[in-house]
Amino acid sequence: MKRPKMEMQKDMEECRDALWGLFLIKSIYHDGRDIIILGTPTFEGQSWQKATSQRLTSLGYSVRFEHNDGQILLELTPLGLKKPSIPKTNIILFALTVLTTFAAGALFLKGQNIFANPLLIIHGASFAVPLLLILLFHEFGHYLMSKKRRIKTSLPYFIPGPTILGTFGAVIKSKSPFRSKRDLLDVGAAGPIPGFIVAVIVLILGLSHSQITAQIPEEGLTLGNSLIFLLLSNLILNVPPGHDVLLSPMAFAGWAGLIVTMLNLLPIGQLDGGHIAYALLGKHQKKVARFTVLALIPLGFLWMGWFIWAILAFVINLAHPSTLNDTIPLDRKRKVVGFISLAIFILCFTPIPIK
Repeated sequence: MKRPKMEMQKDMEECRDALWGLFLIKSIYHDGRDIIILGTPTFEGQSWQKATSQRLTSLGYSVRFEHNDGQILLELTPLGLKKPSIPKTNIILFALTVLTTFAAGALFLKGQNIFANPLLIIHGASFAVPLLLILLFHEFGHYLMSKKRRIKTSLPYFIPGPTILGTFGAVIKSKSPFRSKRDLLDVGAAGPIPGFIVAVIVLILGLSHSQITAQIPEEGLTLGNSLIFLLLSNLILNVPPGHDVLLSPMAFAGWAGLIVTMLNLLPIGQLDGGHIAYALLGKHQKKVARFTVLALIPLGFLWMGWFIWAILAFVINLAHPSTLNDTIPLDRKRKVVGFISLAIFILCFTPIPIK
């Protein structure tokens, strides 16, 4: 059975992108299973054949080379697909994260003694549900865009943890290399942008149920302000001088969503911000990453967490790896998306997240 015409067109475009800079394509067609490409290589030798095989194999094709009247014919056959299995690890980790975020909401924000009565954990819903929603939109933004761009990726791995949020967030693992900077920007921005939008909506709803109180020195945790948090607080609550906002659990979830978005947009390594910075700046991304880490060190004296992030930056590597074909340029639309992501980072940046 032949594949739908639209899917076959996507297959051919994917192969065109992968061969950019390696092969001058004269003709290409799809017979429903195999892709046949005729053209000439941009340089001779086994290194060309090896590079071509690597790029196309990473897309899921076996490659057969055939000389044809001074040109080369490439016959691409899809590799066998594995039968999908139930993602047990992902499901278990998500279930544990639901449990720990509900516990954090009930224990720390609602003051419920869940150890004496475990059923009281349900009181954590007003915090846990919106926080999980933000994380789900963020991670599945990456996942769905990866599927659209034909990049093999895992389902999100949620990470439960004994923190005030009940989680260390979530991660998603790409199983094949990015073909070009276009793929890199599409996938990198597809998480923070929807996550930010949901976090802002949650924060607006949460602030409308928050309280304004007189300023009490040395009382509880003091949360840091970002530009977007200050703007929304003043618009919704109009906080007078000498007063503070006692956040509702939902507002705290929205604030946490902004922090998660900010940290993911740091232009370091293979964080979302690293993907976007490399797509926009190429090899110059490493300079931006190095400057970012140097800026985090003095900030660490204000909030110890920045020291941890500075150390992690070196562990995960400052520089972002190259794509299969860095020569394919970004179009104007993608550049705009990249700068929107930068604006989101600036709006969410919080120098001292917690005191």
